Amino acid sequence: MVEDRRRRSAASPRPARPQPASTSRVTRDRRDHRSQRDRGRKVYKPALRIPLKRQATRINILGLIMALVLTSFLGRAFLLQAFDARAYASQAAAAMKASKTLVPQRGSITDRNGMVLAASEPAVKIIADPLMIARNGVDPRLEMGPKQTAKAKAAPGAIADILVKHIGGNHDEYLRVLTDTGRKHYAIVAEKVPAYTFQQIAKELAEGKWFGVYKEDDPIRYYPSGDVVSGVVGFMGTDDKTGQPVGTGGLEYTFNKQLTGTYGKEIFDTSRNGRIPLGNRTLIPATNGADLQLTIDSEMQLFANQALAKGITDAGAKNGMAIVMDVKTGELLAISTSPGFDSNTPAKADPENLGNTAASAPYEPGSVQKVLTLAALTDAGRMTPDTRVEIPARLPSGDGLIKDAWPHGTIYLTGRGVMANSSNIGTVLLARQMPKAQMLSYYAKFGLGRKTNVGLPGESSGWLPKEDMPNYSYDQIVFGQGLTTNALQMAAAVAAVANKGVYVAPKLLRASSNDEGQLVPTPQGETRRVISEKAARQTVEMMESVITKSEDRTIANYRVAGKTGTAQRVDPSCGCYRGYTASFVGVAPAEDPRLLVYVVIDQPTRGSDGSKLALPVAQQIMSTALPRYGVKPSSTPAPKGPLEYKP
Repeated sequence: MVEDRRRRSAASPRPARPQPASTSRVTRDRRDHRSQRDRGRKVYKPALRIPLKRQATRINILGLIMALVLTSFLGRAFLLQAFDARAYASQAAAAMKASKTLVPQRGSITDRNGMVLAASEPAVKIIADPLMIARNGVDPRLEMGPKQTAKAKAAPGAIADILVKHIGGNHDEYLRVLTDTGRKHYAIVAEKVPAYTFQQIAKELAEGKWFGVYKEDDPIRYYPSGDVVSGVVGFMGTDDKTGQPVGTGGLEYTFNKQLTGTYGKEIFDTSRNGRIPLGNRTLIPATNGADLQLTIDSEMQLFANQALAKGITDAGAKNGMAIVMDVKTGELLAISTSPGFDSNTPAKADPENLGNTAASAPYEPGSVQKVLTLAALTDAGRMTPDTRVEIPARLPSGDGLIKDAWPHGTIYLTGRGVMANSSNIGTVLLARQMPKAQMLSYYAKFGLGRKTNVGLPGESSGWLPKEDMPNYSYDQIVFGQGLTTNALQMAAAVAAVANKGVYVAPKLLRASSNDEGQLVPTPQGETRRVISEKAARQTVEMMESVITKSEDRTIANYRVAGKTGTAQRVDPSCGCYRGYTASFVGVAPAEDPRLLVYVVIDQPTRGSDGSKLALPVAQQIMSTALPRYGVKPSSTPAPKGPLEYKP
């Protein structure tokens, strides 16, 4: 049976597997159907993959990738640590640093008696942080709740109410600044707010838990004397580049660096939420400015101001100047200019009045110049008080004629009489004996033609013609026309005659404080002998005859020497003479002069004579000054030498 099966097996083999070429029709139909169904579809093709047949290969490739990544990290770390560490550390540290400028205390200015003329009061600048106010101090990284949102919305209005309550101003304007987030963390709300007032504001802000308002030092400069010494002390302004307060006029400007001191700085660690309490802190202290003590006597200045203002009013003049000076030390006790201004409110003044005309306004001195001319001639041995001069009614000069202020025929005057009568003709006749160069040399030694450098800004040097000037110009300058000076120059020049012939530079700064805060006297200014003591004494004698000539020019108990001046005034608008400048200079006591008073009345409309307009003002000031400074009354009578002679 087995054999039969084997035989059948061999005789009937198994059928072979179907080949693709002989696929059945049904199968072909199915494939054709799928092919039509998928036609037009995007056929997904798997990405080419590297076949990894063994597990070890996979591990090796993964390790290589990790090694490359780790190597790049290590390389970057090496660069940071080895090369860029300091730079990145500095950047990180700087991002956590904040600085604050420390404002020094500006030095005070006092008069010779310690009266405060300029001082600084602690005050602040109120600064707002609009971004902080918008969230009322909530960290911007945190989400605010309903109560916080409502309080932040009310913050600007509440802060504005507090500001209006304490410093006044407009509520809507404050609101505009407080909500101006374009300014980010810094918006100026108010300046020059007294420190005490800000303390009250800060207290209410803290009680209401309102945030975003702080302060910066912003001292107030104030002037207790107001307009009394404004032309000397000056006033303050703001530097356009730095925004810092700066002296703009007077001695505030001249000595701004010394008065300001040195600004300091505080550098501290900070974060988004403010200063880090235990962070690093570097402090560079501010150095306060020096205090200045002036030679000015504010009470004497006040009296001079009042007397000058009345004189200007009586003369119907445009302006005027008055100077009180110690002839022995050069100290200026008063420099009055009118009209003036108040140093506390300079913006309200006429810009023309903001300077000090005693230093800045050049003018032709008129007959006061005769003091210097006759002093030079006396020192050179060309004349004495008793020199005789025949004076004609007119004196030819160039293409014109020189005449005196009063009509006369031929008269006969002594040198003393030339001074007493203020004769232009007599002065010219005497001066023609001296070469031009020699006379100009004397004028230069008296200080004409150059600044006194007293410290007032805008000082004019005046103008002297050259020695090659025409003869007629020389004739004019010897009696005060055709040259210019300023009032300080002329006062110092005449003071040299009164001081026994020795010029002492005028002085405004008496002392300044050192690093220990102690006042140290300033050194004496330049001194030089101009004329001999004998010539100075003789010149003062001639000046005294100006006063003794008329009883109403004297001062009770004191001998006074002086000289009047009436000069035609140059009008810059036309380059011609228009109007007058009336003046008078006096020194006392004549036997040993201690004080000088010089008064100038500019562009008077009720007269022009210095003896009528300026002398009375100087007389009032001198009458007050002599006893104030303890000057003893004269014990000898005034000499009365001859003013005229008979040929």
